Order: sequence, then structure tokens, then C-alpha cells
Amino acid sequence: MLNVVIAILAILFVLGVAINIHEFGHFIVAKIFGMRVEAYSFFGLGPRLFGVKIGHTDYRVSAIPLGAYVKLYGDDSNAALEGSDKVEAFMEERNIGEIDEKKHAALVVPDSELYELRPRWQKFFVMLGGPFMNFVLALAIPLGIALWLGVPANPAPIVGFVKPDGAAAQAGIKAGDRIVEFQGETDPSWSRIEDSALLIPEKPVPIAVERDGQRLDLTIAPTKLTQAGQSAGVLDMDPDTGTEPVVVSSLDTSLPAAKDGLQIGDWIKAVNGVNITNIRRMQSVVTESKGQPLTLSIDRKGEKLTITTHAEQKDDRWLIGIGFDPSLLAKRDKVGLGGAAAFAVDQNMRILRLTGTALGQVGTGERSARDTLSGPIGIGQAIVNTVFAAGFFGLLPLLMAISLTLGVMNLLPIPMLDGGQIMVLGIEKVLSWFGKTLSLVARERIQLTGLAIVLLLMVTTVFFDVSRLFGK
Repeated sequence: MLNVVIAILAILFVLGVAINIHEFGHFIVAKIFGMRVEAYSFFGLGPRLFGVKIGHTDYRVSAIPLGAYVKLYGDDSNAALEGSDKVEAFMEERNIGEIDEKKHAALVVPDSELYELRPRWQKFFVMLGGPFMNFVLALAIPLGIALWLGVPANPAPIVGFVKPDGAAAQAGIKAGDRIVEFQGETDPSWSRIEDSALLIPEKPVPIAVERDGQRLDLTIAPTKLTQAGQSAGVLDMDPDTGTEPVVVSSLDTSLPAAKDGLQIGDWIKAVNGVNITNIRRMQSVVTESKGQPLTLSIDRKGEKLTITTHAEQKDDRWLIGIGFDPSLLAKRDKVGLGGAAAFAVDQNMRILRLTGTALGQVGTGERSARDTLSGPIGIGQAIVNTVFAAGFFGLLPLLMAISLTLGVMNLLPIPMLDGGQIMVLGIEKVLSWFGKTLSLVARERIQLTGLAIVLLLMVTTVFFDVSRLFGK
């Protein structure tokens, strides 16, 4: 039961923040320009369930749990989806058989506060306010994390660990090799290498390494890893992260280390007399032992101990049954505001680059749309998986990615989306040069076309989600 509550809270947190920051962008820009806001639904579309009216604005929760919205007086483009207070008031007046003069007066809004009578440039900024706030959030999250914790150190492209029989091992790569070229890019960073590999599972690509002063031109095919129905490529190798403490943070009681006396908090200094400088080196030594005795030199709260254990094979890997503190796996460098800002921009550009490349592969047939696009079910799965793996703090990078994607998607020139509304404003401007206007019938047709496109996209992505869920 607790897990269900955590899952629901995680989904509400991520989607609630991403969607409401978008709607807040529309709301605040409209307020700045003096437009009257009829309703701000923090949760849901359609009929009002409950809320509170402050000034002229009804802050509410609505019946259909699909997003949120801001309703401006004089903007009835989405009235069918959002519900209109004016229509509700009219129906109430009809039911009682007479007109309530106070209610009627409340519906009379000065022309200066009507959205429809405002200049196009103001409407443009109102439409742009939503995506803009999504971009602000997407930048603010990594900026705040970088200022608080520092930025992850990007290790040099020097191989520290190679998984036996994995993609790197099959390509002939060895620990100690320095990657000097990957997929045609010279001197790539380790993060760039991993990002590129994500999108090319099982596709052979050139890789060049430097070993003992000599360049070796090799070919590597990233291993295809499928999780939650979506596939990605991994290289089966880890970087040499330099010197770091190798401190035991968890023990598998079914494997030898726990049985032989190793404890959480033990600092492993050496194995079989060889100094252990980092976690990757420890993994490499255990793998290479293939079950032979391992003598561990340990520092336990200042006391020097020696423990002998051995590795056992589990899931095609040689393990002794110890885990390490995740906070030590990713070193971070302290930076100032400039460094944090650069990191925030880089993280957002990284997501855009990966997304653009993946969608390009879908367009050329290199990648399946089913394995690339996610709908509400897929997004919910990602949120739940993340919160159980990394906690609520771990949701922040995912919130950044969803907010950025929401901002970009809303700028697409599809009617009913912000980009579509901006497109209509552009059409109206061009028509005004010739003394013409966009008719009400044309507007309605544009909105219906947009609704059809949005519904088609939603149905398609939900189908992809369900088909991945059931492995079809």
C-alpha cells in the first residue's frame, strides 16, 4: 500500500509541477498585460469540482484528470475542453426563469481586459509564456543542483573496466585504453561516447583507442539493453575514475563476502597485495580472479584487518557480494554560478540532441517509433521506476527532461497547442495586410483539426505504451 501511495505522489509531483509551471507562464503574462483571467485550474479539465474565487479569477480543481488550464476572458478557443463560466451562468439563469442582474453585471468585462481585443503581440507573449516557463524550470533544476552539490566530474575517456564477453571486450578494448575517436568524433568525452551509444544498439561503429603509444582502429557494436519495453545501447565498459575510496555500502548475504566477515563501512585498501585505487579497479580484480582466493586488506574504523574470500558466478558475472555508496560513484566538482549555468545549458542541449537524433532515426527507419515514443503510461512508468530507484530527489532530472520536452512540444505548429495558436496569430497578421480577417468558421475548423491531431498522437502513444507493457 505504501508503494502505491509513493508511486501516485511521485506522478502527481512530476506531472503536476511540469504542467502547472506551463500554465503559470500563461497566467502571469496575461496578468502583467492586465488581461482578466476567468479561471485557473490547477488540476484537471472540464467542469469545476471545487475551488476558491479570488478577485475575478476562479482557482479550481476540475473533473477530468488530464492536465490543467488557464481560461482568459474573451478567449473561447478551448471552451469546449475547459468549460465556460459564462455558459454555466447562462444555464443557471434559464433554470430559474429570470435574469440575475448582479450575475449579469459580473459577466460584463471592460474591453481593455478582454484577451480577444488585445494586440497580437501581447497574445503572442501570452502563448509563449507557457513554454518559456517550462524552459526556465528545465534550466533551473540542473543549475540549482550544480550550485548545491557541484557538477559531475566527466572522466577522461580512459577505460577502467571491461565487462567480460561484453561489447567492448569483443571489440578488443582493454582496461587502460584511451578512446581517441568514436563514431567519427575525435577526442570525445566519456559522456558523449555513452550518449552516442544509447541510440545505436547492435549497430557496428568505428572506435579508435590508444594503447602503449599506438593507435588501434577497432569496431564496436553496443549491446542492446531493453528495459520497460524500450531499447538502448551500452558499451559494457566503465571509465577509469581515478583515485576514490572503495567503501562497502551494502552486502549480499547469499554471496561469500558477507559470510567471510566483511562489514558495511569497511574500506578496501588492497586485494592480494595490489592497491585498489577505485571501484572500477576493484570490479576488475574480482572479475579476473574467476573464483580464486582473494585476500582483502581492510580499514575498519582505523583498525587494519585481513579477510580472505572468493568470487562466485551469478548472472554470468563474478561477484563477492558487495555494493558501494552511489554518492561515491559520481564525483562532483564545485563550481560557481558561471560553471553551474554552463552545466544547466549543456544538460538541456544533451536531452535535445538525444531526442532529435532519436526522432531522426525514426524518420529514416533506423529506429522503431514504438521503441522511441512514450505516452502517459510510459511516462508514468518512468516516474515510478525512478522514484523507487533514486528517491524523490532522483525525480528532479526526470522533471527537467519532461518540462523541457513539454515546452518544445507545445511550440509545434499544431492547432490547440501554443505553437498552433502562434501560427494562427501569424495567419491573422498576414490576412490583415490585405484587409481580411480569419472567419469564426475557419477558426473552429482549425481548432477541430488540432484536436484530431492531438487525440491521434495520444491514442498512438498509448498504444505504444500498452504494446511495450505486454511485450507485443
